[in-house]
Amino acid sequence: MTKDRATTYEEPEDSFRNIARLWNAYLAAKLDPEITSADVANMMILLKVARLTNNPGHYDSALDVAGYAACLADVASSPPSPVQEVDS
Repeated sequence: MTKDRATTYEEPEDSFRNIARLWNAYLAAKLDPEITSADVANMMILLKVARLTNNPGHYDSALDVAGYAACLADVASSPPSPVQEVDS
């Protein structure tokens, strides 16, 4: 399974490293440390951008960026709702 994905994207450790770089930069630029639903949409877009960096012609990843951007637009146009904490 991972060999097929590595062919499409890259080795998992390289992919995760690239995703971490983008997410770290995004989170470092935030003024509010709490992660919002809009942040999740943005970070999922960045995950796809990291994948597209290795394989810019991968149609599904480009389509996913558009889908997450549409979700972001929906989230941004609705009133914020509190994030529920998960009991551990």
